[in-house]
Amino acid sequence: MDEGKFTHARPDGIGFGYRPRAAYATDPARTRGRLMPEPESPTRTPFQRDRDRIIHSTAFRRLKHKTQVFIAHEGDHYRTRLTHSIEVAQIARALARALRGDEDLAEAVALVHDFGHTPFGHTGEDALNLRMKPWGGFDHNAQSLRIVTRLERRYAGFDGLNLCWETLEGLVKHNGPLIDAKGVALHGALPETIRSYNEIHDLELDRFAGIEAQCAAVADDIAYNTHDIDDGLRSGLLELDMLEDLALPGRILREVRARYARLDDVRIGHELMRRQITLMVEDVIAQAHANLSWLRPQTAEEVRGAGKTIVTFTARMEKEEKELKAFLYKHLYRHPEVMQVRINAEKIVLDLFDAYFDDPRTMPEGWREGWPEGLDFAQDRIRARHVADFLAGMTDNYAQKEHRRLFDRTPDLS
Repeated sequence: MDEGKFTHARPDGIGFGYRPRAAYATDPARTRGRLMPEPESPTRTPFQRDRDRIIHSTAFRRLKHKTQVFIAHEGDHYRTRLTHSIEVAQIARALARALRGDEDLAEAVALVHDFGHTPFGHTGEDALNLRMKPWGGFDHNAQSLRIVTRLERRYAGFDGLNLCWETLEGLVKHNGPLIDAKGVALHGALPETIRSYNEIHDLELDRFAGIEAQCAAVADDIAYNTHDIDDGLRSGLLELDMLEDLALPGRILREVRARYARLDDVRIGHELMRRQITLMVEDVIAQAHANLSWLRPQTAEEVRGAGKTIVTFTARMEKEEKELKAFLYKHLYRHPEVMQVRINAEKIVLDLFDAYFDDPRTMPEGWREGWPEGLDFAQDRIRARHVADFLAGMTDNYAQKEHRRLFDRTPDLS
């Protein structure tokens, strides 16, 4: 892990990402390094290299054709996992910049946070989790770690992307600690992927992540709470009038309509989106500064040991955000039209899992290798996890293509 010796001694600091940071920021010059030691880059900090590796990965490109809320073919302008991740990264960088954290680390965590999502959004995850229940279930966050530490195979010297400790920590713990001080899991059983990796590369699962990962986590909330409204309006499942009684979008709508009396609904919607993002970002910055002023952390380790999330909404905004989230769940994510698509998408994933598990020879070349011959529980577990890896990596389009190849009738997702 020789990148822990990364030095500040660079001519002028130009192009190297070494800008003044707060004392509590995660310093790339003091990274804990990588599981597999590598020579340092002469032109990039370790976190910049991580960001670049994430962007150049196969998993990142696949996000282009993975569902956020609406199936991709329903319209060219709906968000996908890729566009969502880019939007999260932009907000995360803005937050990290305002808090004088490391922008590159915040961006890296934001860009990698959805790697483990299946085709068809949470529907695919629910279906895979159902089939994987006998073998520990399926968790998209654990799958993201599995991808960047094992499944990506681009480098001669190691499997995965060999990311820095801080990036992996941010990926796994961006929503907070996973175990308590006694090692007891805080959110159900600890996924085996995270547990086994932690045994060889301790990510300190009982502590909070650094300030940059916290920026990425709240940026995710800001992005989807805002842009899912935009997609809902575009689809016609939501209307502006439905938002008037909600505290956050309601007061923005009143301001916009009062100032621009003749503005059309499409532009009102865009104005709502940008103002809502601005309000939420500024709210987080104000609350984070208040938390930092109270805690006064002097190192990144003090942030991790603070015992609470530092980068968060004010109490008022948290209440409004929860109200908005509940509204979206009821009127968008559980809308009858969306639910019908979910039912059909779930059938595709379940059918594919069953087909591959029952006869691995139906899998494409390259995914048939190394199958055990027996049928005992351990071998079933290996087989099931292999199938889950394959299915989780699929795009929406590829999953439908595979279903058409293996079955006489494929459910209609239009």
